[in-house]
Amino acid sequence: MSTGPARFRIPIAALLLVAACSSSAPPAESLRLAAVGDTVVAPYGDVTDAAWLGGSRWVIIAPQDQAVSVADFSTRKLAPFPAKKGELDQPFHLFRAGDSVFIADWQRRRLTAWSLTGTPGGSVPAVDVLRGALPRARDAAGNWYFELRPAPGTDGRGNRDSAAIVRTGPDRSRPDTIAHLAPLDLAEVVSEGRTRLERRLLSGQDRWGVLPDGTLWVARVGQNRVDWRAAAGTTREGDDLPDAVLPVTENDRDLFLRKFDASLRPTVQQIPFAAIKPPFENALTAPDGLVWLVKNRAIGDTVRNYQLINHDGALERQAAHPGLGKILALGDSLVLVGEPFEGGVRLLEFRRPAPATPRVPPGAPPQ
Repeated sequence: MSTGPARFRIPIAALLLVAACSSSAPPAESLRLAAVGDTVVAPYGDVTDAAWLGGSRWVIIAPQDQAVSVADFSTRKLAPFPAKKGELDQPFHLFRAGDSVFIADWQRRRLTAWSLTGTPGGSVPAVDVLRGALPRARDAAGNWYFELRPAPGTDGRGNRDSAAIVRTGPDRSRPDTIAHLAPLDLAEVVSEGRTRLERRLLSGQDRWGVLPDGTLWVARVGQNRVDWRAAAGTTREGDDLPDAVLPVTENDRDLFLRKFDASLRPTVQQIPFAAIKPPFENALTAPDGLVWLVKNRAIGDTVRNYQLINHDGALERQAAHPGLGKILALGDSLVLVGEPFEGGVRLLEFRRPAPATPRVPPGAPPQ
């Protein structure tokens, strides 16, 4: 019997009806991203995060390969970041704030700061009062933002609780919980006579980010919307977004299982899959403050779609590009797309065209 959140147990037929009704809304303006042409190959199993360094330079991270690199499209080369070896052991996350790049290293339990050219700028230790967490974002005032997942416990039941987004001051003091994320979609798994709660395979999760002024956004996977919280604390719920409902098919399951060694697949197969795909795979903040939702798609689709959400939580525009990849980071006029292939990850730049109609600045976040 499933113990996942109720929102994942809505009959698929009902979800299809909701999607059909929402499709009557006027379509948002669509932008077609144009390929620049150059390609940089990253010989890594997966690239999970990236950040724009200016021009045609991007920093990427591949935790499985313990690698942080710079992709420079002006030279079409990949170089280590930072250039000095031995500074990182197990990097697992990076983000940019202002003119600095921050890299989290779980082995050394610290967050290191670097200039956009790779010059060291100090480090931040793990915060013990936050269970050893490392920051995942920073605003222009120097405040830090953490994501605290519940302790799962030996049977995984702790995962039924919500994760918290916690803000601290620049000195990592005065922790304040400013938002909660939805619990993961869980299922009971029986192995060797013991029952444990595991996250359903191919299920989604809430995503979040912070603007320089301290405004927080949370992309809600269950409600399919983007909520906003101003630095002063007032909140605004976003609009329900139009989306088709995509079931998880046998092809989806087979493709997912191929990522694991044959010896591990029987163990992975004990965990149930989600019934439907989440509406988005990821969410990113653009330099202009719009949130880009990386939309899910059916196997065989050769176009990736995005929804651009403004500060009112409304769908302002849509964007798309051809290919099997997805956007990893956003620059002022360029985006970085990562496309997996047998030799690693193919990195490509796409240009964002100017919208057909001038953008009306979104309403200021609520104060």
